[in-house]
Amino acid sequence: MPRLSNQKMKPLYLARILMERTDENNFMTAQSIIDALAAYGVPANRKTIYDDIESLKMFGLDIEYHRGTNSGYFVASRDFELPELKLLVDAVQSSGLITEKKSRELIMKLSKLTSEAQAKQLNRQVHISGRAKALNETVYYSIDSIHAAISAKKKIGFKYFDYSTTKGRIYRQNGKPYIRTPVALCWNDDNYYLITYYPHYDNPFASFRVDRMAKVEVLCEDVDVYDKKQFNLADYIKRYFGMFTGEPMQAKIAFDEHLVSVVIDQFGSNTRMIRIGDNRFVISADVSASPVFLGWIFQFGNQAEILEPESLREAMRRMIATGSAIYDK
Repeated sequence: MPRLSNQKMKPLYLARILMERTDENNFMTAQSIIDALAAYGVPANRKTIYDDIESLKMFGLDIEYHRGTNSGYFVASRDFELPELKLLVDAVQSSGLITEKKSRELIMKLSKLTSEAQAKQLNRQVHISGRAKALNETVYYSIDSIHAAISAKKKIGFKYFDYSTTKGRIYRQNGKPYIRTPVALCWNDDNYYLITYYPHYDNPFASFRVDRMAKVEVLCEDVDVYDKKQFNLADYIKRYFGMFTGEPMQAKIAFDEHLVSVVIDQFGSNTRMIRIGDNRFVISADVSASPVFLGWIFQFGNQAEILEPESLREAMRRMIATGSAIYDK
């Protein structure tokens, strides 16, 4: 295959130069563009530069000319603006699902979506210490395999493990692979979970943390069919993750007034709040007597109180007594 001459590649080099070196605060004159092209071995003059810039603009690249003491051409808009990239970089860095190595790789890729000058601002975002990161480097590929299996309606095989005190893997089922029908992937509390279906159990739906899965593979075997009308993903997530694990019940809970925002964050903006006294309000909500829910209430001390049902109040008493007994020894 014949190689393209540098002259034919000129518009592509020009687009790269403008994308890498310009933004709304950094401009390039026609002469500086000519010099940059020369570094790639591409000769150019002002007329061809003007023509190529017009071609790139017609192609869709948003190139503008800044007039003033510091004049020049620049890329005015991109697929991602700098604030959006900062948000994505922070999300990548703070995610416990992504390993340190993969975080660095993703941030480097995100940095290429803006100019070199603005990329330096992204680099300042990455020095966030003290956040636990995943140990399993293959999470990316596991997620890809799971999506492929769901799309192809095939079962998956995988090994599932816990960590030992030395951070070694202890495989469940003595290392025997799990064979399951993948239902859906969901994100909860900074972790990815795979919800699976296995008809041989009384409770056929189960969840597995993706970062604890190894050797994930798409099998040739077709999935087990289940009645989708009897399985609601939103209800499953609400019931089996966090404070809704266990038998649901309606509770009345009193909060101090300054916790209104906290209640809205947890139960939603449609939650009805009834004022009692000068600085307290009561809500009714569907919860369960799970340790997560009780711990969530406990963190507010005397600023939150379960009013009813009595069984939930008793569950809170038992949790407090059990925790207290450890420190009474």
